[in-house]
Amino acid sequence: MVDRVICYRPPSTIAATETDSGSGTNDGVVDVDAIADWLAARIDASVSVRDRFLEEHRTDDLAERFAEARVTSPYERDTGNTMLGTIRYEERALENPDREGGVLYDGGQIQRTLNSALPADERGLETLHVAVLDRAIGTWGAHDGRWHKRVNVLGQPALISVPGLYEAPAKPEVYYKEKQRHALLSGDAPPREVLENQVDGEFLVENDPRTTDALKGYVLQAYHYLQRGEAFCDREGCRLYNAHYHEGLIDAQLRDPEFCSEHARLYGT
Repeated sequence: MVDRVICYRPPSTIAATETDSGSGTNDGVVDVDAIADWLAARIDASVSVRDRFLEEHRTDDLAERFAEARVTSPYERDTGNTMLGTIRYEERALENPDREGGVLYDGGQIQRTLNSALPADERGLETLHVAVLDRAIGTWGAHDGRWHKRVNVLGQPALISVPGLYEAPAKPEVYYKEKQRHALLSGDAPPREVLENQVDGEFLVENDPRTTDALKGYVLQAYHYLQRGEAFCDREGCRLYNAHYHEGLIDAQLRDPEFCSEHARLYGT
């Protein structure tokens, strides 16, 4: 029985609260306090917010454990690069999160690492920890022999990947073609407004102002899994649905109704 949920702010939120008069949101920065308020209105458990998980529960070997969890090839199950330079990179990324990027980590390994960092009196399943991370996480697909980016990894603690929200679900095929065409012509990624104007279809991109609202359902999925032992809902359009395409993500997380009839009885307001 989950009686307490603790949500952790990502590094970008901490930076924003220091520079934006405590607003906690700026051009798509995740407002974990707003997510916590939304969650508290729907579940029978206390919900609180703490600062960055990797600061609250720092261990001496954290940089090395992140290095061990690095995915080195999209088609190789084995992970890890513990050369000194890689560990130094991970140390710098922990101290200055804005320098981290472009690395995929094994979500299962990261989850085990963060679980071992939790205080013993908070590790039980009655307290759910939800770590919102500015890291890309993935799981190995035994069915097709490759890694897949994920928005969340359920369990204790639950991991929520902000980059995963933008990168894990597939976008319309024309999006990738337009992005590649723009990169060939200009040498860099096209601005969001260019893609939105030239690509038919709805999708989320980095710093999307809808980020906070979209992540609410993924945090609820973490609670639902620990509380009821069910991973996802198989009904499209429900907040508990695990969307594989951006169109499905938007339907599930950003459009009414919020829940299917079954889960509306549990979480509807």
